[in-house]
Amino acid sequence: MKAKTRASRHPVDQVLSPGRLAVYGTQHVLAFYAGAVIVPILLANSIGLSTGQLVHLINADLFTCGIASIIQSVGFWKVGVRLPLLQGVTFTAVSPMIAIGLAAGGGTDGLLVIYGAVLVAGLATFLIAPYFSRLIRFFPPVVTGSVITIIGLALLPVAAGDATGGAGPTSDPTSGKNLAYALGTLALIVAIQRIFKGFLATIAVLVGLVVGTAVAWAFGDAHFGAVSGANWVGVTTPFNFGWPKFSVAAIISMIVVMLITAVETTGDVFATGEIVEKRIGREDIARALRADGLATTIGGVFNSFPYTCFAENVGLVRLTRVKSRWVVAAAGGIMILLGLVPKAGAVVAGVPHPVLGGAALAMFATVAVVGFQTLAKVDFHDHRNVVIVATSVGLAMYVTAQPQISQAVPGWAEIIFGSGITLGSLTAIGLNLLFHHVGKDFGPAVAGQPGDTIRLDQVNEMSRAEFVATFSDLFQGPTWMVERAWEMRPFADTHALRRSFQEALFSGSKDEQRELIESYPQLGSQFVADGLSGEASLRDQAARGLTYLSEPDRDELASITAAYRERFGFPLVISVRDAESFDRIVEQGRVRLGNCENQEHAAALLEIAKIAGYRFDDFLQDANPIHSARTRWSSSR
Repeated sequence: MKAKTRASRHPVDQVLSPGRLAVYGTQHVLAFYAGAVIVPILLANSIGLSTGQLVHLINADLFTCGIASIIQSVGFWKVGVRLPLLQGVTFTAVSPMIAIGLAAGGGTDGLLVIYGAVLVAGLATFLIAPYFSRLIRFFPPVVTGSVITIIGLALLPVAAGDATGGAGPTSDPTSGKNLAYALGTLALIVAIQRIFKGFLATIAVLVGLVVGTAVAWAFGDAHFGAVSGANWVGVTTPFNFGWPKFSVAAIISMIVVMLITAVETTGDVFATGEIVEKRIGREDIARALRADGLATTIGGVFNSFPYTCFAENVGLVRLTRVKSRWVVAAAGGIMILLGLVPKAGAVVAGVPHPVLGGAALAMFATVAVVGFQTLAKVDFHDHRNVVIVATSVGLAMYVTAQPQISQAVPGWAEIIFGSGITLGSLTAIGLNLLFHHVGKDFGPAVAGQPGDTIRLDQVNEMSRAEFVATFSDLFQGPTWMVERAWEMRPFADTHALRRSFQEALFSGSKDEQRELIESYPQLGSQFVADGLSGEASLRDQAARGLTYLSEPDRDELASITAAYRERFGFPLVISVRDAESFDRIVEQGRVRLGNCENQEHAAALLEIAKIAGYRFDDFLQDANPIHSARTRWSSSR
């Protein structure tokens, strides 16, 4: 019984051996470290904190990151999504916190006002989590796919910045050495993924970082001098800088930050759900946001900042295919130790930026790939979805490529225009509301000609007779399949409409299916070439030249089809658009002559389903000629 329980456990819930947890957890920490410490560094430099105060902020940040990650991955009560999601300080909060700190006079005084706003915003996020999660219906694949893609693409410049040596004076895009470290690390990760399987393949990023750092150290480009000067123990105490101060304006600003962060967290949760193959529901989003709120409140107590799911590590989960949430819990434990042992943190900080950037290029790009996979579920025959994705991704890349754009907008809008992820996510959500939830939803055009198209909402309102008259050309002969498809209304999108015909086809009795198979014309016959079996059949067979065969080819095909009918009693049905050539059609016919009748009955149905699929695409192409032409042009390049 115990063995069965383990076998049925979802990969997310599997507890790995202590050794593997330690190795995989370390890999997450190394991939995460640079992003984890950049926020306190930027804030400290901007509001005038001392070096000693900065060190304390970094230790507090790592310590709280560890607690937050354990809360999110392990969970308790209704807190924590229980997925392999690492928590980190959100970049969205950097600009607002700097503004709050400077407005309060900078230094420690400014920091205390920041912590007051962080505490209240964290509590507010915790309380509004269940209400925000009810908005999940406004996050269909067109939104979540766009957001996930944007997250991956927007993070790539961060990786590229690290690959050139990091921000500031260390950055040198023209350095061949930096290029070698970055590409060498990336190449090693790819090579390990290609050559090895199992455990070694899953720690490819860790191996790349360790080997890359070792090579850089050998050449004198990795420095660990800070290790000797760091303390062995450094405990962060609650309210180390003093009791927080509360400002209404600062609190409102930070709550807005957390609302925007909630959108990013929602995207990260959906992305991770896609990767680990676990369905995400409303309660999952509520749990994740409660964890964000609680972690942010803890951050305010322990001298840290607002927390969110870290998109950087989502890519690592996809790249390594290690789905256990306990790996992230282990990473959380390691970060707590790093926060308590500054000397250990100094070792991790010694990883050169170009090495880290090379690994990050692979990780962040895989986040975008998850977005592409989600967008594959979107009905792009509906032009509204094309507009949503194109506009949101375009604006996100605009701000990402030109970050100074935020200086051209009023102060209250800087929080939105300061992040490509934020602007793109809000655009995707807003356009989805505008196109799909405001006013009447007509749906995509699914049939007809320009100027006289039939849209999905009209299909859902059709009578049985109207539906059969519209879609009967998908099949030959009888219409029972189309009639049964009509009974499956309403259709949410063109994918659902397409599936209804397939389901109806395979629901028929054997006699009904036999009648349908017998209705299909002979391949390469003059009857089809003259258009007497219908325009759809002519279009099918003309696609592979069967309507203008040479006499020897026509005789050869006629010989095979005649032998097939004599053997099975029904015509040879082949989806000729799937065939690469006439020779492949002939070869397939000869092979199928050796099958039994039941097998050929099933094979004929499968071929009919393929033919119907192509004819359905013809309907969509005729109704959406501009979109179809653009799609064909793009795919042919």
